Amino acid sequence: MKVTSAEFVISAVGPKQYPEDGLHEIALVGRSNVGKSSLLNKMMNRKGLARISSRPGKTQTLNYFRVNQMLYFVDFPGYGYAKVSKSIKEQWGKMIESYLKNRRELRFVIQLVDIRHAPSKDDIAMYDWCKQIGIPTVVVATKGDKIARGRWLQHMKVIRQSLQMRGDDSLIVFSSETGQGKDELWGEILRRLKAAGEGQEGSGVETTTPASTNQAE
Repeated sequence: MKVTSAEFVISAVGPKQYPEDGLHEIALVGRSNVGKSSLLNKMMNRKGLARISSRPGKTQTLNYFRVNQMLYFVDFPGYGYAKVSKSIKEQWGKMIESYLKNRRELRFVIQLVDIRHAPSKDDIAMYDWCKQIGIPTVVVATKGDKIARGRWLQHMKVIRQSLQMRGDDSLIVFSSETGQGKDELWGEILRRLKAAGEGQEGSGVETTTPASTNQAE
């Protein structure tokens, strides 16, 4: 997709601060340091728009980024970072649970996992939570440039089995360094938005959907 505009809108701590323009929303979840900010910057073609913190767990809000006046990426706080206090984790949990269960504009979740490692207990719990609520999920295996391409299928199989991925949920290998998976992820996003009733006619966007690796085992 050709990104013509991308902007940070708001760091929200509750429903009263969420945008009210009715655009579709896509939530990004994952462990601290899994590469959410790097992925966002690569997807939006904007260096530094999503700030990459040197201190994991710093994000404590739902950060809204509007793209092409057609959708929002909603960046969640990173989970699984031990130095974040218990009280803050509880606040995050309540905020995230309320958003996932009640936000009508939410269309699906993009869950990031590190391709180099088997999904953690927190990764598995987040995926299971989304399934219990009934939210479609696209799993993105980040840092694909950190291992040899010939090992991707083996690592993807571990991710699928660990998460017990099901239904129409997709798995895409991504690298913020090389751009691997960027076009495929945009293609998946637009496909799902169209299925959710988002017509592309008149949107002024261009899409490129390369051969998919979603079904690789």
